[in-house]
Amino acid sequence: MSTPRTILGFDHGLKNIGVAVGQELTGTANPLTVIKARDGIPNWDDIQTLLDEWKPQLLIVGLPLNMDGTEQAMTKASRKFGNRLNGRFQIPVEWQDERLTTFEALEQLGIHSKLQANHRDDVDRISAQLILQSWLNEQ
Repeated sequence: MSTPRTILGFDHGLKNIGVAVGQELTGTANPLTVIKARDGIPNWDDIQTLLDEWKPQLLIVGLPLNMDGTEQAMTKASRKFGNRLNGRFQIPVEWQDERLTTFEALEQLGIHSKLQANHRDDVDRISAQLILQSWLNEQ
């Protein structure tokens, strides 16, 4: 049997990228941090710092899809982000359907509008946790 892996999950956005960490051993994910982005592009040094700290063996990137499962503009941006992660850091990347994760994160926080900016980082971190947890649950 293979060694359980440490996994980082990402909720990719144009301004913020939520990050969560999970363990295959426990099957649980926890919110970690938010990395600021400009037009969806992070400061790659911030990503490197997280990778150095957590030493993940796998990265999960949320894939934003329309409710009917079709792709949208952000789907392409998230795929590009995941491919860049893999190309830069040589860590395998898998994608996870992230439909309704922002809604679920808002619900967990008791927030009724994603425009409440003072909670934006919390929403992004929890969205990343939900994406990673749903991936772990499917394994």
